[in-house]
Amino acid sequence: MAKIFAVANQKGGVGKTTTTVNLAASLAATGQRVLLVDLDPQGNATMGCGIDKRALKSGVYQVLLGLASLPTARQYSETGKFDVLPANRDLAGAEIEMVELDDREMRLKRILVAHQHEYDFILIDCPPALSMLTINGLCAAQGVIIPMQCEYYALEGLSDLVNTIKQVHRNLNRDLEIIGLLRVMFDPRSTLSQQVSAQLEAHFGDKVFKTMVPRNVRLAEAPSYGMPGVVFDKSSKGAQAYIAFAVEMVERFRQPVSSPLSSIELAS
Repeated sequence: MAKIFAVANQKGGVGKTTTTVNLAASLAATGQRVLLVDLDPQGNATMGCGIDKRALKSGVYQVLLGLASLPTARQYSETGKFDVLPANRDLAGAEIEMVELDDREMRLKRILVAHQHEYDFILIDCPPALSMLTINGLCAAQGVIIPMQCEYYALEGLSDLVNTIKQVHRNLNRDLEIIGLLRVMFDPRSTLSQQVSAQLEAHFGDKVFKTMVPRNVRLAEAPSYGMPGVVFDKSSKGAQAYIAFAVEMVERFRQPVSSPLSSIELAS
């Protein structure tokens, strides 16, 4: 049965899509069966996997509204070697159309649970907002991966996100937990980055992944070629970091981390 993880942060430009695409490709390279769900109307993850969002006949929008099934809508990423439930601008309309639907927060969960046996990992790329789409992602997931930059404003946004996760855990999804925080676009030369990184480790302990993803131009170039960074230039520092992150993820579930600190505890 697949482990279902949402990659979430309501702050834009923090590497959610880069993390989701490269983690999916890295896991697939180790022999894991992976499905990436693009839940962002911008469709960046879709394009980053080498799938043309402008040519979609069906995607996550149609699946959420019951107009298509997951098997008919999913596509295979030839560059990443994993399945993708793609998205495009149509998905923006789902926010409004889902308001009147029964059990609207659970629509994605019901879809993924029905196909959970087909995969080892399902990764959900959430949009940069605490919207109905993000709530669907959190309700469908067993855990949340939070990519964040080591900057002051990122710490401010982290508090809001943790509170939202607590509310979803309390009211909608008792299985939801925070898997870990991934430090991305890390600059070891910056004193602020080092200070914020140390604060995260002090407050969240082993909920902070050991892997740190550096700023890397090759990761930024990869989506324009429709490739994950770990495929585009496997030798780059950014790609090597995401490969190490995938290994750490797999190992983390072989040897579960200790109980989370009270500051990030989700139990009500």
